[in-house]
Amino acid sequence: MPKTKRLRHPLPVAAFAAAALAPLPLFALGLWGGGPFVWAGFLYMFCLSAVLDRLIPHVAADATEGQEFPGSDALLVAVGLSALALLPLATWAVAGPSGLSPLGRGLIFLGAGLWLGQVGHPAAHELIHRGNRWLFRLGTGYYAAILFGQHASAHRLVHHRHVATPEDPNSAPEGQGFYRFALRAWIGSYRAGRRAETALRKRGSGPRGLHPYLWHLAGSLLALVVAYVIAGGGGVAAWWGLAALAQMQILLSDYVQHYGLRRAALADGRPAPVGPAHSWNSGPWFSSALMLNAPRHSDHHSHPTRPYPVLRLGEADEAPRLPWPLPLACTLALVPPLWKRAIRPALRRWQGAR
Repeated sequence: MPKTKRLRHPLPVAAFAAAALAPLPLFALGLWGGGPFVWAGFLYMFCLSAVLDRLIPHVAADATEGQEFPGSDALLVAVGLSALALLPLATWAVAGPSGLSPLGRGLIFLGAGLWLGQVGHPAAHELIHRGNRWLFRLGTGYYAAILFGQHASAHRLVHHRHVATPEDPNSAPEGQGFYRFALRAWIGSYRAGRRAETALRKRGSGPRGLHPYLWHLAGSLLALVVAYVIAGGGGVAAWWGLAALAQMQILLSDYVQHYGLRRAALADGRPAPVGPAHSWNSGPWFSSALMLNAPRHSDHHSHPTRPYPVLRLGEADEAPRLPWPLPLACTLALVPPLWKRAIRPALRRWQGAR
């Protein structure tokens, strides 16, 4: 394994934009001409980050406190709107009269689904933490479009409060496999998010008007209507499949980034405050650029409103580090026995260091 080099500067917004948006013209050319462009878009999402993170093993420097990154929110809007446009286009490519071969349709499905989970989700995740209501609505609209509107509620109101405790359905205890976790997390986050939103409304501190879960449901129903208009029942199936692939990647990232980490109990029985020790991090530069610094997860939990270019990786003794880039770790988690065996040494080292 090549020695990791720490860069002197943080990644600029242009680097995030280049990594995150580059697959979109490849998908567009694939829809138009098929052939090598379909393969290029798929391979970009499937394996490029693993290759570049290994061939160029660099880690971007932390931004200085208060450093400004003009255009960072504009990139989030561009990715969010692109995701909402990609869903119907990919649905048409997969189930409509696109003229693509069965292989081409499959590659577009996989490539677009991977982009929706690895790029669309990190952007929407940033948007739902923004104070601007239009940015927040764009993020919640994306989650409704992938039939996962509950995430906009449960992530902010449940996960951030109860992370690394048994009360958080999206924090996996050591030994739990991904598929068992995913079922528990999907159902648990739906219920916990609904309870949290209802409690906010009862206290008078939540949004006025319709319950947020009704908006999530309305957005998802609208998405499926659009899918039906595009390509009938096949369109609904294609849209649902893309949404399921994106949801699986969201659940994989939650699973990997908190696996086996637990907050200690204080003398009064309450869990210790959330800190860097309660999230796994990953430093490689390209996967960090592609995923808008989502692998710097500890700092996000410590500072939920901190913009993604400013998220800090910190030192290895402050927060646990994954031995691999986040996309590769998520791939390993798809095979539970392999994942548990591979992550156990790193988890034991971290537990021993604590």
